[in-house]
Amino acid sequence: MNERALLEVIALDAEDAVAAQAGGADRLELVTDMAADGLTPSAAVFTAVRAAVDIPLRVMLRLADGFAAGDAEQSARLVRVARELRAAGADEFVLGFLDPAGGPDLAAVERIVAELDGCRWTFHRAIDRAADRDALRGLLADAPGLDTYLTAGSAAGVDAGLDTLVAEAARRGEPGYAQCLMVGGGLRLDHVPRLRAAGIDAFHIGGAARPEGWTSPVSAAAVRAWRTAVDEPAPQTVPVG
Repeated sequence: MNERALLEVIALDAEDAVAAQAGGADRLELVTDMAADGLTPSAAVFTAVRAAVDIPLRVMLRLADGFAAGDAEQSARLVRVARELRAAGADEFVLGFLDPAGGPDLAAVERIVAELDGCRWTFHRAIDRAADRDALRGLLADAPGLDTYLTAGSAAGVDAGLDTLVAEAARRGEPGYAQCLMVGGGLRLDHVPRLRAAGIDAFHIGGAARPEGWTSPVSAAAVRAWRTAVDEPAPQTVPVG
């Protein structure tokens, strides 16, 4: 029997976290400032959220809009922030940086990951802006703690990336493809059956958990609708002939 599909929900604060857990979320991605597509929250916010819920919680490590780690000073600040969050009890993270050529910024990633000391982490949607997705996966294949890629398959979102997602799911287990493929970024409920049929079993929602928009909190009812959808048995492909 297949394990239950993973449902991750973006939370901005403890109120969001409580509603997401009540709706059936398995894990939270904790961020601030969605106008910049999600930046690092304060240690105080992390502490409040961690006290409010008991499901796993991944904290964003990103200090500015875009997918560059910045200069040496900015990179050093990221390391300090990671250290502060670790000291506050954070033990799962989200990060991902590209160099000017569109490859993974290995120096920045390695420096931050070293600070995480083996914690599990997600490489976020920077992969959707990479010059070569397959090459990026190969370069990060042995990165300590990396267990998930959050991707829409395309910078334009899941509608444009469906074929890529299905193709990557078929490569599970190959070098660079051992990590969980978690789909998010313009994800809709009507995408779920095809993704489940392809063997994808991890889903990430943000705005979809907030029917009234980002100025309103997470809706437990909206999360529950997604919980029901991703828990539907994956459609079976019937061989022809």
